[in-house]
Amino acid sequence: MGLSAKRSISSFVISPLSFARGRWSFANSRTEVGDAMTETPGTNKGFEGFEKLRVYRLSEKLADTVWDTVKQGGYLAKDTVGKQLIRAADSIGANIAEGTGRASFVDNRRFVRNARGSLYETRHWLRRAHRRALLSVNEVDTITPLVDELGPKLNAYLRSIGSGPKARVEDAKTARTEANVEK
Repeated sequence: MGLSAKRSISSFVISPLSFARGRWSFANSRTEVGDAMTETPGTNKGFEGFEKLRVYRLSEKLADTVWDTVKQGGYLAKDTVGKQLIRAADSIGANIAEGTGRASFVDNRRFVRNARGSLYETRHWLRRAHRRALLSVNEVDTITPLVDELGPKLNAYLRSIGSGPKARVEDAKTARTEANVEK
């Protein structure tokens, strides 16, 4: 089945995806304005537009830089540390994206914490790759500032999720529901 066909997953319909000018978008539900993707009125209600988040775009930049760096290495480096490094870096943005699609602030925060864990894992694999001389000093100097910038931005984003009164009410409801489930 091609990407242009509609697919149904547990009664949730995913709109056709299109790839235009270097980015994926939901067909008929997004309009490109400058550097950001914006919601088209009346379509795809509730979609938070994770593509707009600076922290998400920075995670993409990190993942793409890691990919470009790893694909230049030898087979052993790519097959061992390289794959792990790519998976960890890609997971940062994937968790941010998944969190924005969740129904509660609690869930969103959990996925941002997972993204932070993936950032730490990325940092670990970068240390291993550097120690094993799989990355040059220039490659390390290119990737390290992205990792260093992303950490504080992830923490700031985490603090910003559900910081209003509505979030406190939702958190209390979720906590009560979870407590009743555990009994």
